[in-house]
Amino acid sequence: MNQRAEPGSPGPPRGTLRGGRAPHIHVLPGVRARLPPIPLACRGFPGWRTWNQRLPKGANVILKFFRRKAQPDVQLEQGLEKTRRGVFSEITRLFDRAAIDEALYEDLEMLLIQADVGWDVSQQLVAELRARVQRDRIQDPAAAREILREEMISLLEAAQRNRTVKILQRGVPFVIMVVGVNGVGKTTTIAKLAKYHQAFGRSVMLAAGDTFRAAAIDQLAIWGERLDVPVIAHQQGGDPGAVVFDAMQAAHARNVDVLIVDTAGRLHTKHNLMAELTKLRKIMQKTVPDAPQETILVIDATTGQNGLVQAKEFSNAVAISDIAIAKLDGTAKGGIAFSVAKELGTPISYVGTGEKAADLAEFRPETYVDSLFFGEGEGF
Repeated sequence: MNQRAEPGSPGPPRGTLRGGRAPHIHVLPGVRARLPPIPLACRGFPGWRTWNQRLPKGANVILKFFRRKAQPDVQLEQGLEKTRRGVFSEITRLFDRAAIDEALYEDLEMLLIQADVGWDVSQQLVAELRARVQRDRIQDPAAAREILREEMISLLEAAQRNRTVKILQRGVPFVIMVVGVNGVGKTTTIAKLAKYHQAFGRSVMLAAGDTFRAAAIDQLAIWGERLDVPVIAHQQGGDPGAVVFDAMQAAHARNVDVLIVDTAGRLHTKHNLMAELTKLRKIMQKTVPDAPQETILVIDATTGQNGLVQAKEFSNAVAISDIAIAKLDGTAKGGIAFSVAKELGTPISYVGTGEKAADLAEFRPETYVDSLFFGEGEGF
């Protein structure tokens, strides 16, 4: 015989939806959830109206189960597999306990630091979690885990608000300038960006503006052959400004939709770097006044916090509009996105998830955080 809640009882009994029983639910003040205050399955049980009236004002009801917030991105999940199976699997298991205690906060902070989230950002996330748990009187560790995920998403979304809308106009090349220190995967990221825009039916051209390294010119030429994309290049040691000028003229004459410009990854001083990139901008703007419409900084995920330090130095010298995180599949510490978002405040637009040209995923905060906790077929 199925148990039913008596009129005036604090809530429906535990159980499942089978056999007419109400699901096990938790009242969690202040926890956001995309569910109605009372699940429809509970309505019609004796006493549900009285129970509803007893909820704290502003409280929401969420299912205890940990679920995805966004549609899955298979590419991103594959790229974050090492991270998900490593540190973040430990973070998930950390909340499988009977009660929230001080050890949970201490262990969580250390695991976040191990995941390359960064010292300051890890402390911030734990402090925000602790504050919400105390404010909303949360006792269920599963609810605390949900709060942590919300705080992680919010942190990433704060940087995404700075992202500007990019408009591609017919007959006007959309110029993307790609910057970053040598060895971060800049050339491969350029190839991935080319493939990305080709998938939308756009014509693409590449400019080998890094004339300091012969390998950079050769690599770009190889990718151009593979993708059937024209590459404008000069000899090693040539003037990058001349390369960019020729590329702008060619892109305009051939009615190219997207021109992607490679740049030098290392100059002797910050002043030289700024002077070089400022010169390239001025050359671009002679043909397209708003160019470059996108300036992407490439960061190597495998270098962790060292890569973040390099990125901060670069961003201080150059006006960056977007960030691409490369080699995400090569690290078990994929938490660098959080420190990048917090420390730089620049929107992350793309993440590299493999070595192929098609291994590039658009960055979406909810999808990224979901991919840290759920693998393929999980979280539904």
